Order: sequence, then C-alpha cells, then structure tokens
Amino acid sequence: MTKNAIVLGAGIVGVSTAIHLQRRGRQVTLIDRKAPGKETSFGNAGLIQREGVVPYGFPQQLGVLVRYALNNRIDAHYHLKALPGQLAFLARYWWNSNAKRHEMISRAYAPLIQHSISEHNDLIEASNAQNLIRKNGWMEIFRTAGKRDAEFAEAERLRAEFGISYEQLDAAGVARLEPHINGDFVGGLRWRDPWSVLDPHGLTMAYRAYFESLGGRYLTGDANSLGRSGANWRVVTSEGSLDAEDAVLALGPWAAVATRRLGYAFPLGVKRGYHMHYAAEKNATLNNWTLDAERGYFLAPMNRGIRLTTGAEFAAMDAPKTPVQLDRAEKVARTVFPLGERLDPEPWMGARPCTPDMMPIIGKAPRHDGLWFAFGHAHHGLTLGPVTGRALAEVMTGERPFVDISAYSPQRFNP
Repeated sequence: MTKNAIVLGAGIVGVSTAIHLQRRGRQVTLIDRKAPGKETSFGNAGLIQREGVVPYGFPQQLGVLVRYALNNRIDAHYHLKALPGQLAFLARYWWNSNAKRHEMISRAYAPLIQHSISEHNDLIEASNAQNLIRKNGWMEIFRTAGKRDAEFAEAERLRAEFGISYEQLDAAGVARLEPHINGDFVGGLRWRDPWSVLDPHGLTMAYRAYFESLGGRYLTGDANSLGRSGANWRVVTSEGSLDAEDAVLALGPWAAVATRRLGYAFPLGVKRGYHMHYAAEKNATLNNWTLDAERGYFLAPMNRGIRLTTGAEFAAMDAPKTPVQLDRAEKVARTVFPLGERLDPEPWMGARPCTPDMMPIIGKAPRHDGLWFAFGHAHHGLTLGPVTGRALAEVMTGERPFVDISAYSPQRFNP
C-alpha cells in the first residue's frame, strides 16, 4: 500500500521535500497556514549561493563588536529588550564562530552547498521555471583597498579548497558591468558559480505546481495541531483531520515552537530581515545582483523592481516591524544607484531560522518514529531547499542519501 506523508511548512524547503517524497511513491500532503512561499522564502536576495560554503559567523574582533554595539549599522541591528532572551543563543553562536570551530563547520557545511545548483536545476527544469533564473553570478563592490584585498584573498582560498570560481574586478571593471553605479568604488569581486532568481516567490509557486502535477496536494492547516493518532501522525486541516505514517516539520522559524510541544529543545534563534522594491530613475539599469560590501545592503534586479535587502535584525520574532536598517540602506543606496519610488506599500519583514552552529537540522526526530525535521537553514534556505528535500526524502524512503547528512542530525542538540 502507498504510504502517506505530511509535510508541514510550504516554503522552499517544505515544497522541495514534498516533491522528492512524491517522486518516490509517497502520497504527500503539503500543509501551511498560508499560501506556499509567503513567509521566510518570500523575502531574500534571490541567490542560489554555490559560493556560500562558509556560513555567516558572529564577529570575533573586539573592535568590530564595539562598532556593532553602537547599533547604527545596516548589516546588523538589535532590540535591546530582546537581548536577555537571546544571550544563550548568541553566546553559543559566538563560540562556534571562532576560527578553528568555524573552519570545521564550513567543511561539514560545504557538501550541501556543493549540490545547490544541480538540485535546483533538476526542479527548475521539471517545473519549467527557467524564465525565473539568471546564471551569471553576483557581485560585491568595495570602497577600500583593504576590504577588496581581504575579499580577494578569501575568494582565492575558496577556489583552492572548494573549487569556487570568481573574477577580480578593478574600478574600470565595475564600471563596465554596472555603468549606472556611482561612487568611489576601488574594485569588485564577481562570483561566477551562483544563480540568481528573478522572483523567489514565483519559483516556490512553480515548484508547488510541479508537486501537484505529480499527484501531491496542498491544504491549509495548523502545525500546532500535530499529534499522535495510534501509530500515525494527525494534523487538523481545512478539510478535517488527516493521518499519515510520516510527518516532516519544515517550519522555518516556527519550528522551535512546534518541536517544543513534542518535547524537544532546539536552540533556534532568528535573524529578522527586510526588503523593499524600487523603480529605477532615468532609464537606469542594474545588471547584477550587487552587494555594497562595506555598508551591508544588497541590490537585486528582480521582476517586481530593484529589491533592496538588509542584514540581520536581532529581535523577538513577533515584535513589531522596525525597518530602521532599510531606511539607512536606502539613504546610502540612493547615492550609489538612481533608485526611484518605492513600489511596495510597506517594507516586507521575515525571520531566518538559525542554529548556533550555523548548520541546518535535517533528519529523523530522536525520540519519535515517523517524525522528521528540516529547518534551521539561516541565510541559505532558498539555496538549500532542493538539496535538503532530496536528501531527507532518500533517508525517509530507505535509500542511501546522495549527500551525507549526519553532521546536520537533530541528535546534536537533542541526544
């Protein structure tokens, strides 16, 4: 008999997992409280980051920490009243970011990133979503020679150790690629391997349509209703209660609450982020996904307009929006590129689910049969959705996973 599976969470990770389970003969129901792709997967810089083998660490240098403590930056912002509840997470994050630990984590993390392009390509072709993809990498631009040279050296290390491809640019090279960018930029770095996405939500929706073409179905429902029903798992949906032999929690930043109800204590933190779309003035064109490296904001030429994204905000996940980083970024970005009017009625805000060791949680629940976890992807949820989905589906169906996921086991936090 065909086994049933429930996937809770219809972001890029959940949709990808549902596809791969459906492909392997499971009858899958994808469940979310909202339409697919409307939460964390909706707002990002739109990059499939093949170069992102080194996860984002916590600053170690005292001088850098002091500058962040002033709380006036674009790349990081914090709510003072939220810090007491986040100190344990931040302390572990800081400790794991020391040079030796961070290097070990990067080597464990790299195999996931290595397959990010190929696994997305599989689903892009299957879902006929090629029109949403560009394959020309992305670019960092530098204001100082010190930052430029340090990033060039790091890029060469990544090339030597992980096979990452890049191109060094002088000021003239930046101007050639981006003739409408202004400012005293001394050079740039173009990462050649990554792909970019013109509409991240559109990509998730294309994957969802492909999933349904395979015979899967989507329902609205409440992840907090998940519980045991004999040997099965049961969840309440818009069409009543639904039972299945397997349940996958791909709930992004909401996974901490859902797993806590089941007796688990994952040290999940969140990094909130914002974006806004803009028109371009004077027929200006932005050709590349571009990071102003020393200011910490991103400009991405998407279908909706030029998307301006911010760095990380450390705050309670349900706290009201405080888009001060976006306002700071917009002020700087307008001096760099001729941004026109805002195209969104208000800034979008989302929350990235983060673990203190910067690696996702993928695998079987330690104390429950038929329960599986796929969350904690931090800044790389879009990048790693299809890789995660395939590897987890292979484990669930008794196959040998194409990539070793033991480093991402839930047991490292809940033995």
